[in-house]
Amino acid sequence: MTDYINRFRPSQAEIDRRYANTRAAMQKAGLDALIISGSEYTGFEGAVRYMCGFHILHRYAYVLIPADADPVCVFPREATWVGDHSATFIEKREFPDHCGKWMADYLKNRKVKKLGIYGLEYIINVRDYSALAAGDFEIIDFEVEFDYSRACKSDEELVSVRHSMEINKQGVLDVIRNYQSGKTEAELMGIAERTFAAAGCARNTMNMIQRGFNGSLEPQMVFPSQRPLQDSDGILYGLEISGEGGHWVEFSRPLMPEGMDEITREMMTAYEEFHELAQQHMKAGNTAEAAANACMKPIFDRNYRSGHVCGHSIGMTMIEMPRIGEGFDFVLPENMICSMHPHFMNQERTHSLYFQETYRVGKDGGEPLSGVPIKAYTGGESSF
Repeated sequence: MTDYINRFRPSQAEIDRRYANTRAAMQKAGLDALIISGSEYTGFEGAVRYMCGFHILHRYAYVLIPADADPVCVFPREATWVGDHSATFIEKREFPDHCGKWMADYLKNRKVKKLGIYGLEYIINVRDYSALAAGDFEIIDFEVEFDYSRACKSDEELVSVRHSMEINKQGVLDVIRNYQSGKTEAELMGIAERTFAAAGCARNTMNMIQRGFNGSLEPQMVFPSQRPLQDSDGILYGLEISGEGGHWVEFSRPLMPEGMDEITREMMTAYEEFHELAQQHMKAGNTAEAAANACMKPIFDRNYRSGHVCGHSIGMTMIEMPRIGEGFDFVLPENMICSMHPHFMNQERTHSLYFQETYRVGKDGGEPLSGVPIKAYTGGESSF
């Protein structure tokens, strides 16, 4: 059983690579120490798992990395028996009553002055941050620097990424294949969730829908309801998962049983052009901003409104930096993984289109990892 559970456990060479990249970023920023935060909040547990192998089942955890000493995993004492701590590949582990106070005391004893924290924007437990903020530390938001250090995925990571994509594709296909008028939105989502759970995704799924009427989609992303579906509806199951290896991917396609209305058909043309351009411009050496500007041109040329950024780096955390968008001059490295999912709408905000594809940044262009055409489905299809 241990061998099976650990089949995606990183090799020592991979662990060493991760720490070498992280410590190089720390040294460049002049940090005395770095705290990596992780939380059960969906999609934000991955940084801790990336740095120590522990998959957070409940609550939160930290990896504390001194500049001149071995890393320490810090878990809340009340969660001692919550999660498989044997999966942790860091030798030193602490289970204090108050993680923030323990870390503050540890850092004070090591005379740390400049402290980086990954997780200040979304993740870190407020009680723990308060204890650290009360210490005599210069606290640096290390969100971008840490994500940039792990943007290039190794060959080992790519195996996990591709495994996740196969699971994601199967879930989407199961929804499409099992569509029937009269089934509820939630009933179809349940089919995808059963597929994901059976494949070992556990709770690492982030699923939502867009719905519309008469062959269209409204802009809002919502939870699936008990509303029975009709053939005249438009429906989009936005399915994002990570498999056993912990690498997130995003893949979905729209379901339009009676076809799209005229406005949505034109939007689909823009979507097709977007993804053609992504295969050209998501290449090593291009910047995130330049790639976004090139890919979004068919959308902005048609005077559509953009709902949010067209894409982002993705890895063991669902949303990593950089965003593929304005203001990010990060140079894309080969084997970076990005989710590309423009969300746009007409000026009246009555029609929208949004679905996901995950790309590998290649030497000469972007590789769409699903291999599935950019198209809408009518329901009942048994393959892509």
